[in-house]
Amino acid sequence: MKTLTVGLVVAGLIVGFSAVVAAENAAETPAGVTPETVAAADRIENWTGKTVMVFAPHPDDDTFSCGGIMAILAKNGNKVVIVIYTNDDAGSKDLEMTSERLARIRKTEEEAACAALGIPKENIVWLGYCDGDLEYADPHQLRGEAARLIKMYRPDAVFTLDPGAKFDQWHKTDHRQAAVVTHDAFIAAEWHLYYEHHLLVEGLKPYQVPVAYYYDTREPNYTVDITQVWDQKCKAAASHVSQFEPSLSKYTPEMNEQAFNMIKMWGERMSRDGDKFVERFRREAAP
Repeated sequence: MKTLTVGLVVAGLIVGFSAVVAAENAAETPAGVTPETVAAADRIENWTGKTVMVFAPHPDDDTFSCGGIMAILAKNGNKVVIVIYTNDDAGSKDLEMTSERLARIRKTEEEAACAALGIPKENIVWLGYCDGDLEYADPHQLRGEAARLIKMYRPDAVFTLDPGAKFDQWHKTDHRQAAVVTHDAFIAAEWHLYYEHHLLVEGLKPYQVPVAYYYDTREPNYTVDITQVWDQKCKAAASHVSQFEPSLSKYTPEMNEQAFNMIKMWGERMSRDGDKFVERFRREAAP
C-alpha cells in the first residue's frame, strides 16, 4: 500500500490535485469567492453542438481534472479538442524504460482514456515537448502554438490550468508554464499583430475566447455535477496504467484491482459533495 501511494503521488493524481487544491475542491466554494450565476441555457454542461478546447501539460491531467465535464460535453454532441503540451516521456521509475517507449505508451493510454470519455483520438493535438522541460522551452513559441490552435478551432470555451486570479497560483513542473502560456495565448489569439504570419500565411483570423474554465484552482466559482458520468471518468482514469504502481516501477499494461480501487478512493475523496460527485472550476468570461 505504501508503494502504491507513492506511485499515485508521482503520477500526479495527488500532486496534480495538490493536497490543498483537493481539500478546497472537495469543500464548498472558499470564503471570499463569489459563485458564478449562470443561466441554465448558458451552463456549459447543457451545451450542445459547440466546440470546447482543453489544454493540458501532460496526458492524464485532462482526465483527472475535467474528465467528467469532457464526458458530458461529448455525450451532448459537442466537439472536444484536447491539446497536450508534453509527451510525458520522463515519468517512470522502470530502469528498463526508454523515453521513446514511454511516450508511445502514454499516447496510447491517453487515446484509450479519451475513448472512454467518448472523444475520438483524432481530437487530440500533441505539441510534443519533453516531460519536465516546458519551463525551458521558448515561451514566445509556446504561446504562438497555443494561439494558433485557438484561431484554428475557434472554441466556444477553453479549459486550462488556473494561473491565478488575485495571485499567481503555484503549480508543479510543466503545469506552471502551461497555465501562464495558455492564458497569455488568449490575448495573442485576439490581436492579429502578435503573430501576424498566422493571418498572412495561413489565413487564420484573430479570435477572442468567449469563456474560460480554469481547473486545479484554489478559487473555484463554478461547480459541475458529474455524477452521471462518474463511472465513465473512473474508467478513463484507469486507462493511465503506467502512471501508477506497480506499472510505474516495472511496466505492465494491466492495472491491478488494488490500483484501480485506490484511484476510485482518491477520486471520491476529492470529488464527492454530499450525495453527488462534482468538478469545480474558476469560470471567467472574456478572459
